[in-house]
Formats: sequence, C-alpha cells, structure tokens
Amino acid sequence: MTLPPYAQLLGIVAERDAGAPTELVMPFTPEVLGRPGFVHGGALGGLLEMAAIVALTEALGADAARVKPINVTVDFMRGGREKPTRAAGTVTRLGTRIANVEAVAWQDSRDKPIAAARMLYLLVR
Repeated sequence: MTLPPYAQLLGIVAERDAGAPTELVMPFTPEVLGRPGFVHGGALGGLLEMAAIVALTEALGADAARVKPINVTVDFMRGGREKPTRAAGTVTRLGTRIANVEAVAWQDSRDKPIAAARMLYLLVR
C-alpha cells in the first residue's frame, strides 16, 4: 500500500496481519517532536487521518471514490512519549455519498489510547 507524501514525511508505515485491519506505525523522530519528549499533536492528528483514510480505502475496495473530509474531531487523551505510535481506523458507516470513520492511536496498549478521532467524509464517485 502506497501512503500519501505527508505520511511518508512522518515516517508512517503500514502493517497488516492476515485477517486483521491495517495498522499504521509512526516512529518517534525529530520530525514528530512537539514539546521535549512528546509527539506533536499535529503529527498525531495526521496519523489518525491517515489511519482513517486507509480503513475507508479498504472498505471501498474496487469502488474507487475521491475522499473529501467534511469534519474532523480529535480527542487528545494523554501525551505520546518517545516511542513508536500505532493507529487503526474503523468505518462505522459507509453510505453512497457519506462515510463515518473512527481512528484510535496508542503506544503501549490499544486499551490505553493516547488520541482518538471521528471523521466524516464526502465520497465523490
């Protein structure tokens, strides 16, 4: 899977186990540094957006559509520390023109997210 240039700038790579949803991994590098020792909120938001788009692209499959964001809400729950951050998206509703997607980012355990997002996308077919 080829990720957009912004994802490549952040060093994000996609990992997929058979039968499991795709997870994105963003390493802790100077490019994602916010305040000393923590991941920048914009980098976390970008990771969540990429995870949502990957999940939506997989859900659409061969039914190609241009995806345009309508609304994005990000909840920051705790600071991301100096370690890799993982994220995965879930399509909660896929209509003919609108899609709702949720994404979660975590570091040590998926049960302890550091950020989450809800996104509404327009599908242009």
